[in-house]
Amino acid sequence: MKHFIPLLSAFIFIAWYLDQPVHAQSLPSNLARVAPGDTKAVNALWRENPLSVQFRTTTNVVVADLKGPAEITMIHFAYPAHHAPGTYSVNRDVRLRIFWDGETTPSVDCPLVDFFCDPNGERDWVNTALVNVRQGFNAYFPMPFRKSARVELLYDGPLPAGRGLESRMPCYSYVCYHTLQQVPADTGYFCASWRQEELLLGLKEYVALETIGRGKFVGWNLTLRSPYLDKFPCDENEKFFIDGETNASVEFQGLEDSFGFSWGFPPTENLFPLTGYFPFHTNGAAAYRFFTQDAINFHKSLKVSVGFGDTETGWKENYSVPIHALQFSSTVYWYQIGPHSPLPEMPSPAQREPEPRRLFWPAGLPYSSPADFQAAGGKLLVGCGLSSAETLFHEPGYSVTMDPKIQQWVIWPGDVFYCRMDRRQFEADLNLPKGAQGTLRLYITDPDNFQGGRKETIVVGGDTIGTFENFQQGRWIDVPVGPEKTADGKLSIQIINARHGSNAVLSNIMWTEK
Repeated sequence: MKHFIPLLSAFIFIAWYLDQPVHAQSLPSNLARVAPGDTKAVNALWRENPLSVQFRTTTNVVVADLKGPAEITMIHFAYPAHHAPGTYSVNRDVRLRIFWDGETTPSVDCPLVDFFCDPNGERDWVNTALVNVRQGFNAYFPMPFRKSARVELLYDGPLPAGRGLESRMPCYSYVCYHTLQQVPADTGYFCASWRQEELLLGLKEYVALETIGRGKFVGWNLTLRSPYLDKFPCDENEKFFIDGETNASVEFQGLEDSFGFSWGFPPTENLFPLTGYFPFHTNGAAAYRFFTQDAINFHKSLKVSVGFGDTETGWKENYSVPIHALQFSSTVYWYQIGPHSPLPEMPSPAQREPEPRRLFWPAGLPYSSPADFQAAGGKLLVGCGLSSAETLFHEPGYSVTMDPKIQQWVIWPGDVFYCRMDRRQFEADLNLPKGAQGTLRLYITDPDNFQGGRKETIVVGGDTIGTFENFQQGRWIDVPVGPEKTADGKLSIQIINARHGSNAVLSNIMWTEK
């Protein structure tokens, strides 16, 4: 009997399992059924095909022009003919566009690579339930249509049609479809749209989709980067405003959580059938999620955005200052019954590129650029509290050392919104060429008039420069420094709080030798 109970439990589990609905990457339950209609395929781009469907003669290739009713079941594009395994494919210069039933504006308009969860074409491997990439692009979204479907690749980069362009574009394609007797009235048209925007998320939410009508949201891929810093937040909320809601009824409280992870994205990439993450570009994250079992229905309208929660005032304040600008890009996938809202205008190819890393140069400095600062004899400029962008400029041999435990503050109002601070005192050590002679300039400010106004004592190289208060509007303090103070290649700066209950602050350190 003791052996029978586990065996019975096993049989009960198997019976339960076999009775469950089919999930991602399972075989369809009707695979054996011989259904009405025919499966067909249309080829393009390859040299066996007519010149009219090759990039040698046009920059806009119609890879499939189909008559309905039917359903596209698979779309495939091969990598360029010159492509070597292990290198990137194509970039955002070429767009995938699809028009249903004689539309004059597309229902699908995306950079080709981003449609396949390969933002900017920087990966050679993507593996999901609905799209994959490996020396070619494959999509398995069902795409029904009633009268016609036109699938095209539009290149809008700088090259003219010809062999040069052909060598850079996908070299072969096929579109598989199955003819139907009819398409049910409650069946939506497949839509996909791409957007990219740099913004201050504390002031404005990133909007990935806004559409009017009836349909359902089935997935998206998203990238996030900082133009200035080596880090970015993962605490944003993903919000789905259904049918004109002012409070989202579907809201995921954490960017990584909405894509299947927690406590930030994992240190290594993870590609699952329905969710996944991988590093993107120089310092960003890319993630995807398909809502195959929990598609979000809407009856009148849908707005999909990324922002902070209503109660997250600290995050909103922090990400309202320029150093914390963020760049998002996204491709959203949804089905819609009837006409959809016009898709956003596609930016130029140059504007589709990921924002390059930039040097953050704060407003309010006496120099307008690093070149301007250097021309005035500048050797070192530090924006205290600006995280990984703290050293704004330095020549070889000049740097600053600060205890990383000293608090960084970046949510003051105004141009100088940043500082290092401590309740008692803190120190910064300048590393200079031995015997360097110049001027140390320190900027202190007190825009929030903390505890009735800050008061602090500044000591440079062991000498007390003075005790300062009433600097709410900001103040530069100039300290001439002779070679005897830098004989060992060091110059210490101490900022000491001189008012009980307040704190000591420092915003800018500048060293010049002219």
